[in-house]
Amino acid sequence: MTPYALAAALFTLGLGGMVLLPNLVRKLLAMNVMQVAVIVFFIALATKDGGRVPILEPGETEAIAADFMNPLPHTLMLTAIVVSVATTGLALGLLIRIWRQYGSLDERILLSRLRGSGDDATRHGAGDDATRHGAGEPPR
Repeated sequence: MTPYALAAALFTLGLGGMVLLPNLVRKLLAMNVMQVAVIVFFIALATKDGGRVPILEPGETEAIAADFMNPLPHTLMLTAIVVSVATTGLALGLLIRIWRQYGSLDERILLSRLRGSGDDATRHGAGDDATRHGAGEPPR
């Protein structure tokens, strides 16, 4: 399997998960799969048959640019990995807050609660979790 086919398969898998899965944690995992697909794609674009790392060997005095791989895409993908980790951490924190607030991470249940069933205090976050749910535990 070529890296491009792998990237396409991973992106399709992640997109399908984002669209089809109702659970928000699974949607987050699908989003991470999509991010990995983009990273694999850009790394595949940066590779070069016969290319080498742009570092001169000891005793080498001349460098021909065509012999080297471009290091810029690799450094950009390292940045993308860091951003992906930060995004995932923030999303997990938000998911914990949503679960404590509404007692579910199912998109359909959350949308039905936000559209009309339930009191305004619960829907809009007024009040304290400890007073609503008892000692900070999520609702059952």
